[in-house]
Amino acid sequence: MPYREVLIAAGQDLALRLSDALLELGALSVDVEDRLAGSEQERALFGEPGMAQPPAAWSDNLVRALFSDEAGADAALLGLLAEGVLPDLRGVRQQDVAEQDWVRLTQSQFQPVCIEQRLWIVPSWHEAPADAPMVLRLDPGLAFGTGTHPTTQLCLRWLLRRAPLRGLQVLDYGCGSGILALGAALLGADAVDAVDIDADAVQATRLNAEANGVALRHVCHVDELPRQRYDVVVANILASPLRLLAPVLAAQARPGGQLVLSGILERQAEELIEVYAPHASLERWAELDGWVCLAGPVHA
Repeated sequence: MPYREVLIAAGQDLALRLSDALLELGALSVDVEDRLAGSEQERALFGEPGMAQPPAAWSDNLVRALFSDEAGADAALLGLLAEGVLPDLRGVRQQDVAEQDWVRLTQSQFQPVCIEQRLWIVPSWHEAPADAPMVLRLDPGLAFGTGTHPTTQLCLRWLLRRAPLRGLQVLDYGCGSGILALGAALLGADAVDAVDIDADAVQATRLNAEANGVALRHVCHVDELPRQRYDVVVANILASPLRLLAPVLAAQARPGGQLVLSGILERQAEELIEVYAPHASLERWAELDGWVCLAGPVHA
């Protein structure tokens, strides 16, 4: 049985009101998109660290609300009229939407990724290539880190260039799915710890470690990490938290130990190098698609 989709053209303020009202009126999901997408008037809508907060919606929007059936869609539209959210139904459209396996549709967006022609990051719903020299099976769950983002790839490349990591202790600070911690473990690090402030990330890292047969020493909330100094501290976060964490991350590394930082846009790199200058000698190690990885030793 098909789902029923309601489509409503709306300005910025109305789009936000419609989103809240439609969910309250029983919509299974509500999506707001730029009506001008694909035209010369299309514009990006996203935020970056250090920049002004972007608007919550475009000036010309298309609101899509999904309902289980036509009766539910009709009832919601009557509710919008009764609550005065909409003055009338001019410009409102409805259409059937075929039932889909939404989980599989989302998963299909993430394909296996090969880093440095050595390490394959393979989502749990895919098969690894038969000739893959090294495989890291990954299910991100609700956490960040699928191996597809340039910042993740930059950090993995840094680890691969320095492999084997025998004799080294590594900390993945802000572990997300655990991809960097698991990569370090597979590359031979003596001990690897992974911490995050998000309980979902901690859980995802534990499950991914188990799925790969990898032993991580500590996987926990950042506040629960035992006192320890590391040979390598990797933090793939964003520029704003990295600024604030400069003394914290530097203190996690032993004198001469390496800091590896990513989640940094090219235009933010020099500022981060200056922020960390009292603690470490960072340099631009590599760049990919507008993102930068900084790396260098902590001061003795």
